[in-house]
Amino acid sequence: MKIAFQMDPIGAVDINADSSFRLAEEAQARGHQLFFYGPDQLAYQEGRVTARGHDMTVQRVAGDPAVLAPERDVDLADFDVIWLRQDPPFDMHYITSTHLLDRLKGQALVVNDPFWVRNYPEKLLVLDFPELTPPTTIARDLQTIKAFKEKHGDIILKPLYGNGGAGVFRLDANDRNLTSLHELFTGFSREPLIAQKFLPDVRNGDKRVILVDGQPVGAINRVPAEGETRSNMHVGGRPEKIGLTARDLEICAAIGPLLKERGQVFVGIDVIGDYLTEINVTSPTGIQELERFNGENIAEKIWLAIEAKL
Repeated sequence: MKIAFQMDPIGAVDINADSSFRLAEEAQARGHQLFFYGPDQLAYQEGRVTARGHDMTVQRVAGDPAVLAPERDVDLADFDVIWLRQDPPFDMHYITSTHLLDRLKGQALVVNDPFWVRNYPEKLLVLDFPELTPPTTIARDLQTIKAFKEKHGDIILKPLYGNGGAGVFRLDANDRNLTSLHELFTGFSREPLIAQKFLPDVRNGDKRVILVDGQPVGAINRVPAEGETRSNMHVGGRPEKIGLTARDLEICAAIGPLLKERGQVFVGIDVIGDYLTEINVTSPTGIQELERFNGENIAEKIWLAIEAKL
């Protein structure tokens, strides 16, 4: 098959951690042809959805993960599969790319389905499952957020469309910085904020459960660094081997059918204690860590699910 990856610069990836690299590596091993382009090179041209990029061969060489052929223009309708894999922020640039890729429906398989990626932002899809999530408020209004904090005392405050742990703050019952943080956030962004009740279980880790076509295939535990609330690996969280609990399986059983129905083939959910906190559909990660811990080829499972759809 002909496979295109819409992603951030391939030369900067960590070959031992990046899930997009692992997906490309497995596709290449399966005999598929690879093409790379950045989201800035996606375009609509007189009825065609096009991209300017490079035929690509990936290699597990630190600092040199891919060999790129000379740049060329392609019609994305000529590809079998297109991976939407650039990292958030989930801004208008990102949203526009989902609109353009959505025009390929019936011509190429875009993974994850861009229509539902656009309508299922990480921190909003969980609102469909209030019985699984901690108390949550989404608001731009300071008084609403203050009332939530007064009710719950110890909260997490973060940008609604952020990623990788950036801009995540814990405000405990004695904290006096809410107004200042609100001024900071609203001074440079028109987006709302999301507040959730702080879950003390985060000290034991923030579990990333990976689902393939709606089915859980394993999990890793991300443990915060000493003195840190955030467990994201981007900010020093330590991955650990962990199994799936009965509660994890209950959560997956509740959300899995919807994810499968909506074409979300590769999803990473975040679970703290007994609570679902995020459903990551834009550019989830964790494949390589899970493969090392469990000795399973998770990338193969993802490609088998994709190949079955073609």
